[in-house]
Amino acid sequence: MYAERASRLTGAVVWTNTPTGAGGRAVLPDGCMDLLWSEGRLLVAGPDTRSYAPEGPERSWAGIRFFPGTAPALLGVPAYELRDLRVELADLWPAARVRRLCGRIEAAADPATALEDIALDTAARVAAPDPLLYRLVERLDQGCPVSGAAAELGIAARTLHRRSLHAFGYGPKTLARILRLRRALALARAGLPYAETAIRAGYADQPHLARDVRELAGVPLGELLGGG
Repeated sequence: MYAERASRLTGAVVWTNTPTGAGGRAVLPDGCMDLLWSEGRLLVAGPDTRSYAPEGPERSWAGIRFFPGTAPALLGVPAYELRDLRVELADLWPAARVRRLCGRIEAAADPATALEDIALDTAARVAAPDPLLYRLVERLDQGCPVSGAAAELGIAARTLHRRSLHAFGYGPKTLARILRLRRALALARAGLPYAETAIRAGYADQPHLARDVRELAGVPLGELLGGG
């Protein structure tokens, strides 16, 4: 069973997922990176460009999902180095530090809250994320074209692409495409007909939406929605 709540860390979400016996659900691209805890291990989920299907038997997870573009400042690693990867936190941070954090989580009554506390402690020691990134995500999520967002932010397209690779793991066009898919899924799950969903989310038409769903999620829209 999946559950989430808003984090005390700005823009982040704290979540838990416990086995239900129904099989693991694929994780769709969302522009975010996560710090994960499961069975005594701390891991980082990098930014996805395609659907990710968990392997192996079901197990319990706790995580904190960072607002798009903010995790690299906390983790100290560019997002593009973790694109489409799940890696041990000990591969990014000193092993002794990670062992201490694992002990802290294991001793906590609620692993998810302990993860959140670790993220808050880390955020207090590093530079704040670039506010331009928040504005970029906001404008792209509103359907603004990348060129329009770059002009509004007063940044050259090449510079925006370079900064996006560092912050999001891919360029702004890919980020815009992923955010558009998220908008479409929210509309479709609210009961809007697929054709209207496509137009309101920013697609040219329903076939355009269908192609994007297949490429990013790996399954047809109807199957994706039927699965959850």
